[in-house]
Order: sequence, then structure tokens, then C-alpha cells
Amino acid sequence: MPELGFQVTDVQPAHHGATPLLHFMLEIANTPPGQTIHSAMLQAQIQIQSVRRSYNEREKAKLVDLFGTPERWGQTLRNRLWTHAHVAVPGFTGSTQVALPVTCTYDLNVAATKYFYALEDGNIPLLFLFSGTIFYKAPSGMLQVQQVSWNSECAYDMPAAVWQDMMDAHYPNSAWLYLRREVFDRLYAYKSQHSLPSWEAALDRLLSKEEATPVDAFPSNGEVRS
Repeated sequence: MPELGFQVTDVQPAHHGATPLLHFMLEIANTPPGQTIHSAMLQAQIQIQSVRRSYNEREKAKLVDLFGTPERWGQTLRNRLWTHAHVAVPGFTGSTQVALPVTCTYDLNVAATKYFYALEDGNIPLLFLFSGTIFYKAPSGMLQVQQVSWNSECAYDMPAAVWQDMMDAHYPNSAWLYLRREVFDRLYAYKSQHSLPSWEAALDRLLSKEEATPVDAFPSNGEVRS
């Protein structure tokens, strides 16, 4: 009976991709090593282990929307689901390496994107939980089917710079914001009414009328001023 072990060894953005895409290099080792694996259909649930790293004051201020104020983090700072990914593993004996593709979004309404965007440096602690189906050759030569063990998992610390550099390459000096249609229509009407040349000009004019707090003016205790 095969028993697969997993380890993520590296992560790289896909070059020249139409959308942001990360490739996690996944090493797979089988026990017993001499057994032939015909193929495997592998699924991975990827979680963010937010409790496994520290945060500076600016990061804490940006994460209030996800976890609340820092004094509540003892109750609110928990693992969060990032995404699901899957890959078809070709046949091998002993061990092999495959690229696990993970599509990313810059939609700042998505919790994982908010988390990644808030981080300035360091690593993002990830947990990979695996499931799937293994097709292998029995000693008799017959093809057998088995499920990936329910407790198959591995941890990996992804450098925050990998995600940031990838988004900078796809969206240089910009951020992506999703608006409800009725809000967009109001903004569109405001932009047209005041003959403003761009969306940035419309938002800048609206924000200038309020005493908005800039990011670098967050107080040292991480609380957002109203």
C-alpha cells in the first residue's frame, strides 16, 4: 500500500502569465520507495497560519478589517482558508517533483488578498492539506486505487515579497477595487459632472473633502482613528 509524503520546496510566479499565478514546487515521496505509482490526482487546501508570524504596527492597522483591534487577536487570529488547488501527478517510482499551480487575485474584497496586501516583509506561513486518489501497481501487476491519507499535510513559509512582486508586475503602481454597480454608477456620475479626467482624480477630489487618515499616520497602538 503506497503512502505519499509531501514537502513544498519553493515557489515562483509564472512568467508571462495572463493572470497572477504561483507555482509551488511540490516534492512527493512514496513509501515503500520501490513501488510504482502509475499516477495520482491530487487536491490541496491551502490555509494561512496567521498566528505563526509577528506583525509591525502598520501591518496591525491594515489587518483590523480582518481580525479586529490587536487586543482581540487572542480570540480572532486563527487559520484562514486561502484557496484550493489541484494537480495531476504523472507516474513515478520512489519520489518526484511537480508544480502545484495556484491562481491569485488582486481583489481587495477577498480576505486572503487583504492579508497579503497588509504585509510589508517577512514570510507568509502556509499549511497545505492534501487529499486525492492514487493509482498504483500491485505486486501482481494489477492496477489498484487508493485514497491519499487523510492526515497528509506540510507547512511552507512563502516570502511575502513573492506575492508582492508578482502583483507589482501585473498591476504596476496600482490596486484593484471591486465596487457594487450602484456605487460605481454614482462615482461615474460624479466624475462626469465635474469633468474629471480619471477615476483617481474623482476619488482624490472626494477624499480631499474629508479628513482621511493616511496609512503612515496610523497611531503606534495600531488603532484606526475615526
